[in-house]
Amino acid sequence: MTEDLSISEPIFDPMTKPMPGPIPVIVAGATGKMGRETIKAIAQADDMTLIGAIGRKHLGEDIGEVIGIGELEIPVTDNLEVMLAQGAQEKQYAVMVDFTHPSLVYEHIRAAVAYGVRPVVGTTGLSPEQIHDLAVFADKASMGVLIAPNFSIGMILLQQAAIAASRHFQHVEILELHHNQKADAPSGTAIKTAQMLAELGQTFNLTNVPETEQIKGARGALMPENIHVHSLRLPGLLAHQEVIFGAPGEVYTLRHDTSDRICYMPGVLLAIRQIIQIKRLIYGLEKLL
Repeated sequence: MTEDLSISEPIFDPMTKPMPGPIPVIVAGATGKMGRETIKAIAQADDMTLIGAIGRKHLGEDIGEVIGIGELEIPVTDNLEVMLAQGAQEKQYAVMVDFTHPSLVYEHIRAAVAYGVRPVVGTTGLSPEQIHDLAVFADKASMGVLIAPNFSIGMILLQQAAIAASRHFQHVEILELHHNQKADAPSGTAIKTAQMLAELGQTFNLTNVPETEQIKGARGALMPENIHVHSLRLPGLLAHQEVIFGAPGEVYTLRHDTSDRICYMPGVLLAIRQIIQIKRLIYGLEKLL
């Protein structure tokens, strides 16, 4: 699994010091919902400057006008390599924030690393094999890459509480609920949560009776950690997750709900500020906290 990528070396490179001046940032997926929030947050941050907006819609239009915050003098473009080349020429280390699509993100990360631009990635859907390949690529380049299934501080706290609970419960299932425009299932956050629960070496749900699904998929996806993950996709939802532990006579439920994508922005800005001091791929925002 992806956690096997952990290296004994420190995450932060003590020889890498932030350079003077604001951090240049390129946003891929700039016209999407997460991209728009990211650009708003960058525009309000004193230590960052937006240098590129990658998107498929509103080409040539000023991204600030597109998202309703006024002119930023940054036109929307679909030419990622031109923007990465510009980022490579900046005096300060440049960062690419990616909120695009699972079919694009692997190549985006490789291209960014090749140009010396640090990727901060919120796009989910990468396979363990792809993450491993990217880790090897980043390690050879001594380049920081962050892949974060979730940028919410509240979700990270839920995951830490779930790890604590897993020491006392042997049965657990995960329910994740998202809007019906989410392209991957289960969510990267749910997969990451299951992996974190398994880090203590416990295999869950061993005393369940043998099951027969009358309709295939009725019990959800079965993770290698022997944890069932159930995915719901409905309009009206944003992003929600429950981790449900069971024991004789009791049920312990942890739940996290998001009502606005602004909740992810503190984590995104934290990642942008810290990625320039990292020299390898890390998986999960919790490693920066």
